[in-house]
Amino acid sequence: MNYEDFYQDLQPMQKNVKDGLASLQKLFKGVSRELESGDVKNLAKDLEAMAQMVSTVSESVDTMKTAADGFDAKGYFESGEFAEQMLAVCAEKGVDVRGEFPVYEMFPYRVKLDPENQDVYLDRKKVQCMRPGSFVDIVKNGQEKLNKASFNAVAFASELADAYDLAVMKYNRQKNSDIYLTNLYKILAPMSRFRKDYDQQSFAFDLARLYISGIEETKNGRRFQFGPSRVGGKAIRILDMEGKEQFLATIRFFE
Repeated sequence: MNYEDFYQDLQPMQKNVKDGLASLQKLFKGVSRELESGDVKNLAKDLEAMAQMVSTVSESVDTMKTAADGFDAKGYFESGEFAEQMLAVCAEKGVDVRGEFPVYEMFPYRVKLDPENQDVYLDRKKVQCMRPGSFVDIVKNGQEKLNKASFNAVAFASELADAYDLAVMKYNRQKNSDIYLTNLYKILAPMSRFRKDYDQQSFAFDLARLYISGIEETKNGRRFQFGPSRVGGKAIRILDMEGKEQFLATIRFFE
């Protein structure tokens, strides 16, 4: 099953309904004038035309409804066809995607497919969409909006530095030590209710914007450096300015 085939099959009926409604609106205006002026002869003629047009529109609507009722949404999701077509559209439109069915990352979004209920989740928000192309457009537009949003890289670096200082004390580390970014995230968002508003993907997106900003110092002149890790699950995946993935695990601040 391919949603685009379903969409194309219904296009003629959709056009019939659109054209029919436009004709009905035009006929209705004529009927209103004729009723007001007392032009009963033309009134009867236009009412007959309206009745015929209503029948035509009704037939097209019935055809669309029959097709919609016959759309096997459950099979579409459970077979993996929705996911396969979604990934194909991502490749076509240049949307970076990682992961496996049913959970994917379209940085900085997390996408989850729920085959049982035929639902699509963008982060924690349910998106009513069974057309892969439209869903990918939603993701891409959201990414573009996020990228255009204002971001103070120096201020964010300074906030990271404050969290870093707390982490050095909390984990009894030496000054200028490498600290896991995931540990800094827990300090920046210590409670679950805070993490709902600022999840780790949002943190990763801010790290990405800091990474590509070219900023190397905090407000008070402290420099910082990102680092990798050999510990699985500790690295945070981001996309650089060219859309290539990078993995950041640690950071250290130094004078």
